[in-house]
Amino acid sequence: MSALATVPTPLGPFTALVDDEGAVLASGWTDDADGLVALVHADLRPADPGRRADLGEVTAAVAAFHGGDPAPAAAIPVRQVSGPATTAIRERLRAVPAGEPTTYGELATAAGYPRGHRLAARACVHNAATLFVPCHRVLRRGGGLGGYRWGLDLKERLLAMEASWCDAPEGHGRGDASLSGV
Repeated sequence: MSALATVPTPLGPFTALVDDEGAVLASGWTDDADGLVALVHADLRPADPGRRADLGEVTAAVAAFHGGDPAPAAAIPVRQVSGPATTAIRERLRAVPAGEPTTYGELATAAGYPRGHRLAARACVHNAATLFVPCHRVLRRGGGLGGYRWGLDLKERLLAMEASWCDAPEGHGRGDASLSGV
């Protein structure tokens, strides 16, 4: 059975919706479960997802991310309905390392669509699985933030948080859940 869970994070409540197999259908920094369910393509949208306190590996990946380890989120399966170009762009986006943002044009080129910066932007705009498909790591050419479903302030904080992990001294972890000053 599909399920929803909302967990507290240093950046605010984070809600995830998973299908029967544990793949993320939608997620984001919100406690609006109905709004999140509405982001899921009609072919995948569950009629009545159950509420849980914990979604196992998904909840653990959210906690790990906020603790400075993005690897578990990158390993969680995601299910979204899209065409071949959007699918290729999102798959490539999942490989963009934390702390190393890319541009829409660079992302499209890396996915095999060298003139597809608008395709990349659209893939991000319609991405329902935020964090697990880390669209916050994509910037406009020239370094502008572009847009972000959960607000530009949050996008900026996420980018700063991830950059701080890259600056952490060897052997001192990749960050922590304390985001004071971020």
